[in-house]
Amino acid sequence: MNLIFLGPPGSGKGTQAKRISQKLGLLHLSTGDLLREAVKNGTELGKKAKAFMEAGNLVPDELIIGLIEEKLAAGQLDGGFILDGFPRTIPQAEALKEMLKKHKKSIDRSILLSVSDEEVIKRLSGRFYCPKCNAGYNYPMQMPKQDGRCDFDGTELRRRPDDEEDVVKNRLEVYKKQTSPIINYYQKESLLRDVPGDGDGPDRVMARVLKVLEEIA
Repeated sequence: MNLIFLGPPGSGKGTQAKRISQKLGLLHLSTGDLLREAVKNGTELGKKAKAFMEAGNLVPDELIIGLIEEKLAAGQLDGGFILDGFPRTIPQAEALKEMLKKHKKSIDRSILLSVSDEEVIKRLSGRFYCPKCNAGYNYPMQMPKQDGRCDFDGTELRRRPDDEEDVVKNRLEVYKKQTSPIINYYQKESLLRDVPGDGDGPDRVMARVLKVLEEIA
C-alpha cells in the first residue's frame, strides 16, 4: 500500500502518518527526514542537498525525487510507504508519478486531513516548548503542571516563532495557495480521500483513516 498524506500545518498528518505506518508496517517518509538522512550519510544527493540547505534555498524537486528513488532502488519501499506532506506541487506530483511508474509502482490513495482554520490556529498557537530540555506542550491537550513552566526542570516555556498567531495565519494562506492545485490533481486522479481531522483526538482520527484504507486493503 502506497499512500500520500496531505493537510494544513497542525492538521496532525505527521502524527497520523507515523501511527498508520507502524500499524500497517509501512515506511514513513517525510522530505525533511530524507534530506537530513542523506546529508548525515554523505551520499552524493545528500551533498548536493546540503549546499542548497546551507544557503537557505529550497532543495530542487529533482533532488527530492532522487532521494525517494534511491530508497526504491534499494528495495526499501517494496513493503509500501507513506509520503508525509509530499508532493506539494503539480510538477512534484507528475515527477513522482513517472518515477514510480518506472519501478512498476503507483500511489494507492492520497489522504487529506481536513482541519478548520480556527482549529489550526488554536493548535499551533497553543504549542510551547522548553528551551532547556526541548520537552513539548500543547494547550489545552497537554498542559504543564505549573502554568508556563516545564514539568522536568521548571524552565519558562517558549513558543516557536512560526507558531505565533499572525505567522500561523500566513502559513495557512501559503498552504492554501500552494496545496489547492495538488488536492485538485489527486481528485482528478480519483485517489483523494478527505478525512476530518478536527477534534475527537488522534485515536478517532486514526480510526477514520484506517476505515478509508479498508477499501484498498
